[in-house]
Amino acid sequence: MNAAPTTFQARDPNFKQRVRDSFARQHVMAFLGATLGEVSPGYCRIELPYRPELSQQHGFFHGGIVGTIADSAAGYAGFSLMPFDASVLTVEYKLNIVAPADGDRLVARGRVIRPGRTLVITEANVFAVKDQQERHCAVLLQTLMCMNKRPDTAPPAPERVNTR
Repeated sequence: MNAAPTTFQARDPNFKQRVRDSFARQHVMAFLGATLGEVSPGYCRIELPYRPELSQQHGFFHGGIVGTIADSAAGYAGFSLMPFDASVLTVEYKLNIVAPADGDRLVARGRVIRPGRTLVITEANVFAVKDQQERHCAVLLQTLMCMNKRPDTAPPAPERVNTR
């Protein structure tokens, strides 16, 4: 199941590179082994291959892992429409797991429902792929905050103080 193409226009002509650069700074995505696929104005796809370390007790992808890639796919769909000097934060999301995430990989497709100046409403649909067949396993509805005039760069890592 492919997402319908969006009709949104990106405010930043370099939005694809900005999204890819931001994704590369998300250490959790690298830790999980997720990859960023297609990015277009108001749309983003993220894929994640199965590893036993990502599973719950029945061997399916853990619901927290499903939520993590859904949050990022929808978040980057929204980020693709934000100004070049803005960053994005998730304000809230609701995840419905509609089937076990049983597959060789997950595919999360995020898209913008309504782009606002400050709040952006997005959704993601997550599919478990097994034997090259996609099974819809989760739906996410999300609210994002566009943080204007706050570029999406990583702050310096805080010094860790050992208090022992």
